[in-house]
Amino acid sequence: MSSFDIKVSLIFFTNFINKLKTIIYFVSEDWYFCSHRLPIARKALENGFKVVVITRVNKHRGIIESEGFELAPIEINRGSMNLFSELRIISTLYSYYKQYNPDIVHHVAIKPVIYGTLVARFICSIKIVNAMAGLGFVFISNKKKVKLLRLFIHRLFRFLFDNKNGQLILQNKDDLDYFTKNKLVKKDQVTIIRGSGVDIKKFIPVEECTGIPIVMLASRMLWDKGVGEFVEAAKILKQEGVEARFVLVGKNDSENPASISNSQLNEWNELDIVEWWGDKTGMHKVLAQSSIVCLPSYREGLPKVLLEAASCGRAIIATDVPGCREIVHNGENGILVPLKNANSLASAIKELLNKPEKRKIMGTNGRRLVENEFSEETVVSQTLKVYQELLA
Repeated sequence: MSSFDIKVSLIFFTNFINKLKTIIYFVSEDWYFCSHRLPIARKALENGFKVVVITRVNKHRGIIESEGFELAPIEINRGSMNLFSELRIISTLYSYYKQYNPDIVHHVAIKPVIYGTLVARFICSIKIVNAMAGLGFVFISNKKKVKLLRLFIHRLFRFLFDNKNGQLILQNKDDLDYFTKNKLVKKDQVTIIRGSGVDIKKFIPVEECTGIPIVMLASRMLWDKGVGEFVEAAKILKQEGVEARFVLVGKNDSENPASISNSQLNEWNELDIVEWWGDKTGMHKVLAQSSIVCLPSYREGLPKVLLEAASCGRAIIATDVPGCREIVHNGENGILVPLKNANSLASAIKELLNKPEKRKIMGTNGRRLVENEFSEETVVSQTLKVYQELLA
C-alpha cells in the first residue's frame, strides 16, 4: 500500500470515528454564538461531529439550524442572581447533557463555564473546554459586593478547573497571568487562543470614504468599553473645531451592570456630540465607512472589532490594557492611550485625523498582522487541536 493510500485510509478512519462523537456548545446568547463561535462549530460538523448548540434563542434560530446544528433552547439571564432561576438553568442543562450524552462540551463565558462544568463533572466521561472571552465586570469592578463575588468565583474556579478532563482557553497572556497568579488553574491546563478570528475574505481593505471623516466606536454600549471617554474626547475635539463625525455603533446590554441607558445615548445624539447608530449587521460595510476605529475599553479578552477594523485596513486606537495591546502595536498599526484618559484619546484621534497618510500606513500594517496571526482559519485550527488532544 502506498503512502498516499495509507494517508487516505487514516483520514477515512478518523472521520468515521469522529462521526460517532457529539459536541455541545453552551453559549449564553444566540447572537454571540453566531458572531464568535459559528466557524468553529461549522468545522467540527465538517469533521464528523454531531453539533448541539445550547443557548438563549432570540433572533438567530434560523441561522443556527440552517447550518445543520441541533438547537437546544435554554432560558439564561446573564445578570440574574435569583436562586430558583439559576437552579432551573442547571436542571435544564443536566437534562440536555444526559439526553445528548456528549463526548465534549465547549462552554463560553462565565455562567456557561460555571454551570456547564458543574453539570459535566457529574457525568465523569465528558471532556470539557472552557473559554473565557475576557475578564469583564466581575473581575475589574472595585465595588465591595463585586469584590466579594469575585472571591467566591475564585474559589469556585479552583474547584471546577482542577479536572484532568478539562482545558481552559484564554485569549491573552495577561489573563493567563491573572489565572495562574491567583492559582485558579494549573498552567498546563490552559491554552491561549488569541480571539475568535476574522474572516479576511469578508473584511477586506477598502479606500476611505470622501467627505468628513468618521471616527467610530463599535461595541456593546457599556461604560466599561470606554464609551464615556470616547464621548468626552468628541466634546474636546469639537470645541477645538476639529472636523469629524463621532459615531457609536452597537446596542446597550440591560443584563450588564455597566450598560448605558438608551436615554443617555439618545441625549448625546440629540446634543450632537456623537451619532448613535444603534445595532448594525454587516459590520464589514459599517467599518468601511470609518476613517479611524476606537476602543478605549477597560479590559478585553481579544476584541474582535479591532481585528475586523484592522482587517479592513483601518488605523485603530485603543487603551493600553489586556487584550487591546495584543492587537494594537503602538505606532505601527494604531495608537495605544492610557486607561480612562479622554484627553489622551482626543490627542491620538486628532493626530490621525491630521495625518491621512499615516492612517493608510497603519491600515496596511494592521491588515498584514491580521492575515499573519488572527485569521479565522488559524483560530479554528487551534481550537480543533484542543478537541483532538482531549479526545485522544
